[in-house]
Amino acid sequence: MFAVRRAIPAVRAAGARSFSDAAAAAGMTLNFSLPHRSVYFEKSVDRVVIPGMEGVYGITAGHTPIVSEMKPGVVDIVHAAGEEPEKYFVSGGIAITHDNSLTEISAIEAVQLDEIDGDAVKDSFAKAKTAFDGAEAGSMEKAEAQIQMEVSKEMAAAIGVAV
Repeated sequence: MFAVRRAIPAVRAAGARSFSDAAAAAGMTLNFSLPHRSVYFEKSVDRVVIPGMEGVYGITAGHTPIVSEMKPGVVDIVHAAGEEPEKYFVSGGIAITHDNSLTEISAIEAVQLDEIDGDAVKDSFAKAKTAFDGAEAGSMEKAEAQIQMEVSKEMAAAIGVAV
């Protein structure tokens, strides 16, 4: 293991880079998948903004390869420079950007923001809060209610609704 650690600085020096070798002019490609359907497959886009667990970040052509766990939040997809982004709320998932400017997003659930019913989000939060308050500490029910509260809260924030 220590031999690997000693070799890392030499490898970094030889192959150091801050961006992908892929030509930025070629654009980037997006694969956006859910368990039950593909939202986009090999779709050429200008950029994507992803809600990573460590913070929201943007991806453009030539971005350094990265793997990120997504938190509940909004994925912005800009199809062409200067256009308004297409916005999807995702409940979480994984985003992988490869060195060839391909970004793959795999989410459990995703819905376009304009399809979200604000009253249903408020109701979902209220039911989850009631379940959370009534559940035994450390129970599966309490954990599930907490997750639903967090997702509902992020969804409400995405569409500008107070919960």
